[in-house]
Amino acid sequence: MARCLVTGATGYIGGRLVPELLTAGHEVRCMARSPARLRDLPWAGRVEVAEADATDAEATLRALDGVEVAYYLIHAMGATGRFAERDRLAARTFARAAERAGVRRIVYLGGLTAGGELSPHMRSRAEVGEIFLSCGVPAVVLRAAVIIGSGSASFEMLRYLTERLPVMTTPRWVRTRTQPIAVRDVLRYLVAWADVPETVNRAFDVGGPDVLTYADMMHGYAAVAGLPHRLIVPVPMLTPRLSSLWVGLVTPVPPGIARPLVESLRGEAVCREHDVARYVPDPPGGLTGFLDALTLALKKIKEADVATRWSSASTPGAPSDPLPTDPGWAGGSLYVDSRNKVVAASPAALWRVIEGIGGENGWYSLPGAWWLRGLVDRLVGGVGLRRGRRDPRRLRVGDSIDFWRVEELLPGRLLRLRAEMRLPGLAWLELGVGDDRGRTVYTQRAVFHPRGLLGQLYWWSISPFHGLIFGRMPVNVAAAAAREEAAERT
Repeated sequence: MARCLVTGATGYIGGRLVPELLTAGHEVRCMARSPARLRDLPWAGRVEVAEADATDAEATLRALDGVEVAYYLIHAMGATGRFAERDRLAARTFARAAERAGVRRIVYLGGLTAGGELSPHMRSRAEVGEIFLSCGVPAVVLRAAVIIGSGSASFEMLRYLTERLPVMTTPRWVRTRTQPIAVRDVLRYLVAWADVPETVNRAFDVGGPDVLTYADMMHGYAAVAGLPHRLIVPVPMLTPRLSSLWVGLVTPVPPGIARPLVESLRGEAVCREHDVARYVPDPPGGLTGFLDALTLALKKIKEADVATRWSSASTPGAPSDPLPTDPGWAGGSLYVDSRNKVVAASPAALWRVIEGIGGENGWYSLPGAWWLRGLVDRLVGGVGLRRGRRDPRRLRVGDSIDFWRVEELLPGRLLRLRAEMRLPGLAWLELGVGDDRGRTVYTQRAVFHPRGLLGQLYWWSISPFHGLIFGRMPVNVAAAAAREEAAERT
C-alpha cells in the first residue's frame, strides 16, 4: 500500500478519488489551499490535510514529504486571462517539489485530443502533461474525453440540453466523434496506478467502449431518461463563444466553464491506443458503456446520492476572503442588514428549513427577484442562480448553493454563505437558530464589504429592495418551519 497525495480534493474527481484510495487501503494526504472546505466530507477524519498552493514551492514540498504517489488534479477550468501561465507555473513548481521529495510517481488526468489545432484550454492541459513527463519523476498522464457521472460538468451540460430542448439548433461540434468514459472507470484507472510496480513514464488514452457524436449522446440520454426523440439541427455559424453563452443560458453550467467544454468538443477525441490495459487490465465485464454510465448517473441523482458536483471546485474569480468578525474591524465600510423573528416551531424544525434553503426549495422571498438577480449575474459572466445544490437536505462546508457557497456550518446553529455572484465587493448571508427565554428565534444577517466607489453605489442602490427581499425571508422561513413541525407531528 502506498502513501498518496491528492491535490484538487475539493473538486469533482479529487473528491471521489480520496475515498476510493482509502477503500483500496492506501494512506491519503490531501493538499488544499483552504483545508476548512474538507472538514465536513465523510472521509475527512481518515486523511491528513496539508495546506498549500501548488505555486508555493516550500509549502508544496512539505505537503509531498514522505509521499510515494502524487495525484495532480488541478485545472484552471473556467479561468480567464493568464490561466495557461498559472497552470504552467503550478505544474513546474509541483514537479520540482515532487522530485526533491523523492516521490516515485506522479499521476495526472488530462484531456484527450486527436492532435491538430487545440483550444487554449486543451493546449494548456497538454502542456501540463508534457511538464510532468519531462520532469525527474516518472509520470503517468491519463487523457480522457467526456466524463459521464452524476454531477460532472459534461454530464450536466448533456442532461440539461437534452431535457430542456426537444428541438435543438446546434453547432457543428454535435457531429464530432468523441469517446466518453464513465467516472467509475476514470477512478479505477487512477487508483490502480498507486499499485503498478513498473516504472512507467508516458501518456495513455483512456475511454469507454463507445465512440459517439454529441448528437448520439443526446439521443442516448433521451432514450435512457424516457424522453421523446430529440430533433437536432446543426447550425454552422455558432462560434465557441456563442455556443458557450447558449449553453450557459440553457444549462446550469456558466459560460466560463461551458466554453472549455465546448472547445474540447470541436476536435475529434477518440482513443488512438489502449495500451493502459497492459498495466491496468479491463474489468471482467469490460469498461462501462455509455448508456450504462447514464443509467448509473441518473440513479444517483434520483437517490440524492451525488458525492461531488462540478460546482464542488472553487469558482474562478470568486472571492475567498473570510467574513470580518472583529467587532472593531477597521478594514473600511461594512454594511449589515440584521433581522430576527420568533418562530412557532422547535429549533430542529427551523434548522431543517435553513439547511434546505436554495435550489429547488428557493429563498423564501420574491422568487422573481431572485431569478432576475441570477439572470443578471449570468449575463455579466457569473455563475447565476441555477447551480442548485448537491443534496436537497444536507449541506457541508464548501458546497455551492445557487450563487452562494457554504463558508461555515455549525449544525443546528449557524449557516454562513459567501456570495460568488459578480459584485463590486464581498458579501455574506448568515442564517441561524437562536433562543429567547425558551422561544426559538430565527436570525438573519446580510453583510456587504464594498470595493471602491462602485461598491458604495451598489449597496445604496439595492438598499430599498432589502426590505422586500430580506424583510420577507424571516416571515416565510418561520412559516415553513411551523409547517415542518406540524408535518413531523402527523
